[in-house]
Amino acid sequence: MRIAQIAPLTERCPPRLYGGTERIVSYLTEELVRQGHDVTLFASGDSQTSARLESGAHQALRFDPRIKDGAPHHILMLDQVLRQADQFDVMHFHVDIFHFPLIRHLAGRSVTTLHGRLDRCRQNRPSAG
Repeated sequence: MRIAQIAPLTERCPPRLYGGTERIVSYLTEELVRQGHDVTLFASGDSQTSARLESGAHQALRFDPRIKDGAPHHILMLDQVLRQADQFDVMHFHVDIFHFPLIRHLAGRSVTTLHGRLDRCRQNRPSAG
């Protein structure tokens, strides 16, 4: 199977320091490669992987003092993913919800894992009653 793993650019995969999401993406990517899948990891260029690496930034964004907002870099990486979408059977997104408006036509072959604190979603909802 041809699989794209799309990681956040905040930290490299696997992370040098803290980076729970990037650690999980790295573990999953390496296991998929070990099982014989053709995997492409979209992540920061300083990532270490046995999959094919497509760099969304030269290095993890949190280590680049010039970066004030990571959102534009993630959007550019998603554009990179979408330009290559026909090369993948499955695209697994780990970048929160940035990709939702962009992948409607690809929803049948995409998976999203939300790694953040989902309990925060409730804090912003108006109370019933």
